[in-house]
Amino acid sequence: MKRRNFLKSFGVFSAAAALPAVDVLGREKSQVKKVQGKVTSAGKGIANVVISDGYNVVKTGSDGSFGFEPHVNAEFVFLSVPSGYAIPHKKGVADFYVKIDKNAPQQNIQFPLDAIKGGDDKHAFIVWGDTQILTKEDAELLKTISAPDTKALVASLGQIPIHGIGAGDLVFDKFELYADYKEAVGTTGAPFFQVIGNHDIDYSARTDDRSQATYKENFGPTYYSFNRGKVHYVTLDNVFFIGTGHRYIGYFTENQLSWLEKDLQHVPAGSTVVVSLHIPSDNGAKRRSGAKEEELGGVTSNRAALYAMLKPYNVHIMSGHTHFNENWEKDNIMEHNHGTVCGAWWTGPICSDGTPSGYGVYEVDGNDIKWYYKSVGFDKTHQISIHKKGRMAEHADAVVANVWNWDPKWKVEWLEDGVAKGNMEQIIGFDPEAVELYKGPSMPTKHTWVEPSLTEHLFTAKPSANAKMITVKATDRFGNVYTKEVNLG
Repeated sequence: MKRRNFLKSFGVFSAAAALPAVDVLGREKSQVKKVQGKVTSAGKGIANVVISDGYNVVKTGSDGSFGFEPHVNAEFVFLSVPSGYAIPHKKGVADFYVKIDKNAPQQNIQFPLDAIKGGDDKHAFIVWGDTQILTKEDAELLKTISAPDTKALVASLGQIPIHGIGAGDLVFDKFELYADYKEAVGTTGAPFFQVIGNHDIDYSARTDDRSQATYKENFGPTYYSFNRGKVHYVTLDNVFFIGTGHRYIGYFTENQLSWLEKDLQHVPAGSTVVVSLHIPSDNGAKRRSGAKEEELGGVTSNRAALYAMLKPYNVHIMSGHTHFNENWEKDNIMEHNHGTVCGAWWTGPICSDGTPSGYGVYEVDGNDIKWYYKSVGFDKTHQISIHKKGRMAEHADAVVANVWNWDPKWKVEWLEDGVAKGNMEQIIGFDPEAVELYKGPSMPTKHTWVEPSLTEHLFTAKPSANAKMITVKATDRFGNVYTKEVNLG
């Protein structure tokens, strides 16, 4: 008897046929043979809108319709919200996707949009780095301090379209607090897109893919794109859980990079592209510390692949994760690694590098982007802190200034009793206030592991013996001048 007939006689093939089809992750495969639908505004179809399932990327036809066979592992169908249309949202949480019904052979999906009167070439966006709420007390601080501050900022920007980006670690492993996060963003007056962070994943899962389930239930796909005015926005997931403990690396999967290649085919070369992710693509932590190896969970290992795809564009990368503020620029890319909304994990008013708790504000006009860091509880002119002589042991005879949103195109000068003395000396060190708050006797009891971090946005000047007043003058790359004085008396 042939082997096939022998096995068949024992029911092996018929039993196998009765098993549900599963994908490589052990999930039941989708039965959907086609998704189809239409993108409309005021009842009329919108042509050339990009639609995706995270694998396929298609565009709507002249009547706004689309249709394709979704990938077997696809979970959502989402649209890249086109320029000129308001971001759909549910109480402030961006709503641009539909979950695939894997039990339906065919699914019809409608994406109704509202046109923006006057367009959105001029718009603004806000980046919240690491809200990271662990307790209801943390959530109350977010809702009663940070969110109202953001709401006031949104109101001050006028009638231009505004959106927010939550740059990951929305909660601190406590998924039940997603409801509080949503409540907070819902009061700001700006619809928020979300990024998945390392504290937004389930560490009891057996794989990276499965660790994202709760996040996806609340916020949809972990990578996607949208458009405002002339700017193309991309959100990526670079938190790769390695399947044990609370361990992860900064890494892009091939599925995601393949999707991004297809998405960018619809973006003209020379465009401005804003990429949001949680773990920085890169930063200066290794250089500042003198470490031999970069921290696998602190930067993105395969960032070169991302940079290669983005080479035709003018790129700004928005990241969080580090709880310090840093800007770096090279070639066509500038990365903004944001200080946090939670400061040092809600233990104090500043981050580990001395940056006040706060968020990034970006104002866009066509392809041009200008920005500043907004400290919670202060107006936009608050950009400098000054520490008197003696507060930094290594520079005991110097006044130390922290200019937290500094980048190499800033100029930091000082005046002694009104007399200009030239540029301050830039150093790498620990912010004196961060040392006092987070190290030694003043270490917070809430999280004893909080500690200061090295930064290079510190500047020193050595006053003369009889000096009475020191003024720090910082001019940003846009020509905005910020000053701060300290009385030495």
